[in-house]
Amino acid sequence: MTTSDPTTSASAFDLEHRVDAVDTTLHSQRCAVIALGSNLGNRLDTLQGAVDALADTPGLKIKAVSAVYETAAVGGPEEQPNYYNAVVLLRTSLPPRDLLERGNAIEDAFGRVRTVHWGPRTLDVDILAYEGVVSEDPQLVLPHPRSHERAFVLAPWLDAQPEAEVPGHGPVAELLAALGGPDAQGVKRREDIRLTLPE
Repeated sequence: MTTSDPTTSASAFDLEHRVDAVDTTLHSQRCAVIALGSNLGNRLDTLQGAVDALADTPGLKIKAVSAVYETAAVGGPEEQPNYYNAVVLLRTSLPPRDLLERGNAIEDAFGRVRTVHWGPRTLDVDILAYEGVVSEDPQLVLPHPRSHERAFVLAPWLDAQPEAEVPGHGPVAELLAALGGPDAQGVKRREDIRLTLPE
């Protein structure tokens, strides 16, 4: 079977089968928050492609997409290009680990390589929070570690979900204010560009 989905490959896990195997009624769905970041290539097109790929995922519905925020790279090698960051709010019947695998598949489809810790990347897809789940599993820590202290995460998260809270840390609005507000840590909201939800 051929498909236009760039995230589909022979090595991709059988997502549709897994979704069919679980109860996908509304009451079984959970809210999840996904952070997107890119600092290589056409950053805006890459983020939009990630949004589109998430929207095409069975068992997942995007509810909101934040504005795009630009910031300097945090950690890793010096003189990296600036990042474009955004946050996607969704509801999903996928368990956290399957959602993580889908995020990894999307990263791979957009040429993500993992050779340098905190190095430049075409795409980063991180689960920030998953409703009702706190995890210390090294493969999937929830909520995402350090998310509560990084303005480039909190600013778009607040934009996508004004009432959001970081489990164990408090409301996103208060956490961002404590850092200095939406412009803290050199974060800049890009009013000239935006991401769109697929129709």
